Amino acid sequence: MVILMQHVRTVRHWNIVLIMMAALAASGCSYNRFVSQEEAIKAQLAQVDNQLQRRNDLIPNLVETVKGYASHEQEVFRQVSESRAKLAGAQTTEQRFQAANEQSAALARLLVIVENYPLLKANESFARLMDELAGTENRIAVERMRYNEKVQEYSVSRRQFPSNLTAKVFGFKEYPFFQTPPENRRAPTVDFKK
Repeated sequence: MVILMQHVRTVRHWNIVLIMMAALAASGCSYNRFVSQEEAIKAQLAQVDNQLQRRNDLIPNLVETVKGYASHEQEVFRQVSESRAKLAGAQTTEQRFQAANEQSAALARLLVIVENYPLLKANESFARLMDELAGTENRIAVERMRYNEKVQEYSVSRRQFPSNLTAKVFGFKEYPFFQTPPENRRAPTVDFKK
């Protein structure tokens, strides 16, 4: 009977050891996947930043061109300038997202003003700048979408069992999605009565 009890304890011991080894192996695979996914998110965020910087570099030329036709629109020019400064000074991902969204809203207001100046729209340098800006906006949209896809893939992995245990143990953090704030979803209005 004693031998049987020792045999049962030995079998239990080996079962526990096998379960722990399997959990450790699964944890290692999850860990490596999380590292790869985090690096993919960071690389994609860098792509978003590259395109935002490209837009930021185009803005002064666009504003100067529009100023020649619409010099009385100082408030919009100020908003565009402030949004550029905020994007340049953003330290965190959330700050960059907020500044990029503010910049999009300011540019939308600037483009509404442009609609009221037919000569400006016919200006060759303005047309070239608008083409570059439109191309950049498309690139930004694509890079934002790719970033959000990487975050979604990572988030799903982070929440699934058993990798959620690995995520908790090793402190893999949550990454924010790049979302457009509700106020930027409405068409901007410009009042020329002021």
